[in-house]
Amino acid sequence: MPDDFTRAESAAQFLLSQTKLRPKIGLVLGSGLGAFADQLTNAARIPYSQIPAFPRSTAIGHAGQMVIGKAGDIPLAAMQGRVHLYEGYTAKEVAFPIRVFGRMGVRAVILTNAAGGINLEYEQGALVVVSDHINLQGHNPLLGPNDDRLGQRFPDMTKAYWRSYREATVEEAGKLGMTVYQGVYAAMLGPSYETPAEIRYLRTIGADLVGMSTISEAVAAVHMGLKVLAISCVTNMAAGILDKPIDHREVLETGERVRGQFEALLKAVLPRIAADFEV
Repeated sequence: MPDDFTRAESAAQFLLSQTKLRPKIGLVLGSGLGAFADQLTNAARIPYSQIPAFPRSTAIGHAGQMVIGKAGDIPLAAMQGRVHLYEGYTAKEVAFPIRVFGRMGVRAVILTNAAGGINLEYEQGALVVVSDHINLQGHNPLLGPNDDRLGQRFPDMTKAYWRSYREATVEEAGKLGMTVYQGVYAAMLGPSYETPAEIRYLRTIGADLVGMSTISEAVAAVHMGLKVLAISCVTNMAAGILDKPIDHREVLETGERVRGQFEALLKAVLPRIAADFEV
């Protein structure tokens, strides 16, 4: 059976054969946030089902295709939807698309997600730049033998979320007249939402946001030496904060409502990140 490196290389070569673009930035678009990729020009759109060994998204609000195109003059590889541990995938499978990005020549990834707000300063629809994370999913994509072709055995996660990218995002948001926060993202396994007691626990240990994604991808990216920026959209307040039930439709509706702000912020930040890789 082919190893992760070989499978990622095969998928990467297939994707590169579909386009003349050679993106240095990869984008993972979470629940309700995938519309950004619809605006890319000169785009090749490849369903995950056509990409060798690529996991297929089953979650509502995840289109399940790779879009390789341009945002302005910047070539991007954008995932419209991701896979999650709660769908039955392993952490290695969840992280596999990041491996493919790395083998495509991508050097920075922007991870986006829908998250529940724990920090009481946040309101529904707030955008939060992830400054750090807490992994409570009980899984890690690096379990098992290490492949030195992908990265070193014990990657340092101290600076997992690239500081200059975070600062650039906050700065560009200010220019747009937007309030963007920075916060700690905690990931749970799901798919059930958290209980009020779990949210109290998460607040106590320093979490500002909670979700069911992103961390396996971030770990794999750091393992490969890719720079990471993560942006969360607070699509609902976490359990026990508001006296109403949590509904996934609300997550998708909030993502749609803040789409304009989210897309404007991405468009402003992308040139700052692309400047990192100009020769």
